[in-house]
Amino acid sequence: MARTFTFLYAILGYLGFLAIAAYFMAFLAGILVPVTIDTPSSLPLAGAIAIDVALILLFAGQHSIMARPGFKQMWTKIVPAPMERATYVFASIVVLAIVMGCWQGIDIVIWEVQNPAMRTLLWALYLIGFTMVPVVTLMINHFDLFGLRQAWLHMKEREYSPLPFCTPLLYSIVRHPLYLAWTAAFWFTPTMTAGHLLFAVGMTAYMGLAAIVEERDLVEFHGDDYREYQQTVPMFIPRLFGRKPGKETLVA
Repeated sequence: MARTFTFLYAILGYLGFLAIAAYFMAFLAGILVPVTIDTPSSLPLAGAIAIDVALILLFAGQHSIMARPGFKQMWTKIVPAPMERATYVFASIVVLAIVMGCWQGIDIVIWEVQNPAMRTLLWALYLIGFTMVPVVTLMINHFDLFGLRQAWLHMKEREYSPLPFCTPLLYSIVRHPLYLAWTAAFWFTPTMTAGHLLFAVGMTAYMGLAAIVEERDLVEFHGDDYREYQQTVPMFIPRLFGRKPGKETLVA
């Protein structure tokens, strides 16, 4: 019964992620939801900026701390290992809900594209960025990333084993395609307000720093395989031509 509960727990977390991701997509686009990233704050400018920066730091802190191996080792003394990743997903859902619920919009327009064709292009790029997030995770192991694989193996009484290191598809030309997809979703918009810009800058800076920390963990875990990957594949700017990794590996 406990094993089945663990799997249902992971499924609930996954469904929660799908729901909040859809809401987040509308929140950034400024459509369909009552409060968006551009909804003006009633606070003074300095107060709105302070709260927004704090929210970005909350998001960055939760994602970075809970993803570190040392924290996981400590955390799994409290939360069973098969539920650890699903618990991370639940925590991420809560934090993202707080960010969206408490965000203080600053409706100073930085740019506004009027040309219909260019507006359509920017919206298309925004949608492509969001669409690429799940697509990129499917290139590695989508279900491991969201804790479903761990819970499923536990329910089947099979031991969990870490994924092998491989570089499929986009991972063969850039080391962090998932971060690039999120960056496109944050930046491509026909109307950029100061609040949206603050969010985009803050989240982009966080992802850049997070990638550096993640790679230290990956080098420690995978050793020379990841060091070779670092030497042959760029971090953020895709290499469409030239040298590629000599063997397939799976990145975390």
